[in-house]
Amino acid sequence: MLPSASLLDSFQASQLSTLLVVYLVAITAEAMSGALAAGRRNMDIFGVAVIAFVTALGGGTLRDMVLGHYPIGWTQHPEYVYLVISAGLLTTLVARYMHRLKHVFLVLDAMGLIAFSIIGCNVALELGYPPVVVVMAGMLTGISGGILRDVLCNQVPVVFRRELYASVSLAVCLLFLALQSLDVGSDLNIGLCFAIGLALRLLAIRFEWRLPVFSYQQRWE
Repeated sequence: MLPSASLLDSFQASQLSTLLVVYLVAITAEAMSGALAAGRRNMDIFGVAVIAFVTALGGGTLRDMVLGHYPIGWTQHPEYVYLVISAGLLTTLVARYMHRLKHVFLVLDAMGLIAFSIIGCNVALELGYPPVVVVMAGMLTGISGGILRDVLCNQVPVVFRRELYASVSLAVCLLFLALQSLDVGSDLNIGLCFAIGLALRLLAIRFEWRLPVFSYQQRWE
């Protein structure tokens, strides 16, 4: 028996509601991490706002451009721009009261990484792209904002260092697809991916898990 239209609408509304909550958490967390990064470089308020915006919305913008997904999300929802800039500016006021800023920065960045990876996969799936493109879209969404933030702050991006960063995004994207292929409910899938991905990233930070490093110092004669 096919589910009724009302049941389908209810399911889709639930899925959209969960993704919206994840998205709002992600852009807020990344905006705060961007503001903290700007503060560590002694930027002015305008610089803080720009870095917060780029960190929070840059990954999704690049993903939509690559996938041909127009119009770009934040252009249709200016409230997202207000939210990320407000979160960035608010961070400048509360940062002095936040102890161990490095740890706060890493947790916020981890939350954004995982949430954006899930959202990127979902967008590509809705557009009907094959699994490999879905994974690439998820990773692009997850890591691009952090790359732009670090480049603008004149730092080597975290993703290009030895830390488990992009690999965590990859693992989350693969898990998301695997659970979906097993017909796991949307809310449960998102919740499991977020929890497992965040735990993996924080454990990698705590125990300093690293990828192998390629070092080549040979001189050309």
